[in-house]
Formats: sequence, C-alpha cells, structure tokens
Amino acid sequence: MIITNFSKQRNEFKEPKVLKTKPHWQGQNLSDTTVKSKEPKIQDTTSDSSIVNSLNRGRVAIFIDGLNLFHTALQLGIEIDYVKLLCHLTNGSRLLRAFFYTGVDISNEKQQGFLLWMRRNGYRVVAKDIMQPAENFKKSNLNVEIAVDMITLAPYYDTAVLVSGDGDLAYAVNAVSRMGVRVEVVSLQTTTSESLIDVADCFIDLDSIKAHIQKDSNLGYSYRTPSNSNL
Repeated sequence: MIITNFSKQRNEFKEPKVLKTKPHWQGQNLSDTTVKSKEPKIQDTTSDSSIVNSLNRGRVAIFIDGLNLFHTALQLGIEIDYVKLLCHLTNGSRLLRAFFYTGVDISNEKQQGFLLWMRRNGYRVVAKDIMQPAENFKKSNLNVEIAVDMITLAPYYDTAVLVSGDGDLAYAVNAVSRMGVRVEVVSLQTTTSESLIDVADCFIDLDSIKAHIQKDSNLGYSYRTPSNSNL
C-alpha cells in the first residue's frame, strides 16, 4: 500500500491552537509546545499503518464526500464496507465525529434505508435534496457544507481526514491547516486534484487500501427503509 506523507515549509510561526476539550493524547500534548518550522515536502512509501501509528493524531474528525466516494468505488470496481472504512480511517485514534455528505432522492427508498443504517452505525449524515436543472441532469454539491463544518469544528479536533478528490475543497483544507490542524486526504490519486494534494499534510491513495475497506462478497447489510423501521 502506498501513502504519500509530507509536510509544508513555511516562513511564518504560529501559536498552537488550544482545544476547549483536551483529547486523549498518545504522546506529548501539543498545547504545551511551540510549533517548529516544518521540513520541505517529501514522499514516503512506507505502509500507512506504520506512519499513522507513529503519529500523534490527537482527536480525529472525518469528512466524507459521499458522491465522490461512490464514483471512486465504481472506478475501483468495489463496494465500500462503511464499518471497515470508519475503522480504517480512525485507526485507533479518538474519533470526534464522522460526517457523510450526500445528495438525497426522497423517492428512493433504498437510499433512505442506507442513510438510516449509516446514522445508526457511527456516521453523522448531512444530506441535501438532489436538484434537477432544466437539462434534466440530477446533481447535488455539498462542498460548502463540508468546508463550513471543517472550519467551524477546527478548534475541537487535531486531525481532519477528508475523503474527496475535489479541488474546490483545497481552500478549506488550507484554512484549517493554518489553524494548526493536520489534514489527511484520502482519494483515488488518478482523479484527485493536484491543488488538493498540495495543501494536504498526507495523501492516501484509495487504490492502495481498497482491500481493507471493500465489502466481503459473501456478506451484505440489510438496509432498512423508513417504512419498515421503528422511526
């Protein structure tokens, strides 16, 4: 599995952010130290587990662009196991919250059942009704919601995991980085914007971890629709 891990060189020094609630640190508390200048960007081909386990990630927040991940899974020819995905992205760190952003077709009961399952299995679902423009092409973009949540919650987490390859999110990633947050971008390298990779502290190619997050062929989930749930 290939992971690109790097840091950015800056000419400025900044004070570390202070969390309103301190996370369970695996090492020294960053709030007790000053921020040192960072080394130039380098590429590391070590396995992701060894890199992540050696890092003090603090409290982690996960932001998943559902539509982007759906199209990536199609290109990889896999079906995502969202329990495995959540465990792999958290990787033993303390999870603040895992967001899943998606457009919703209210007439699609199968999708409603899937989102209900997601809510009950560790995800905070942020949904927006799918718009259908005059050209009869359904679409829904939640980049604004992702950006706002990343920036608003930045004082409460130390590492952001962004599952998206959309370059429109590069500005938000750069903004939270300036607030002292470490940002890991997880996406398919061949379809990820270079501008997003450039502002991230760490990039993980989904193709290199697909074996860890795909659904077992002989297993499946029974997604309940709202009509047969207790809600």
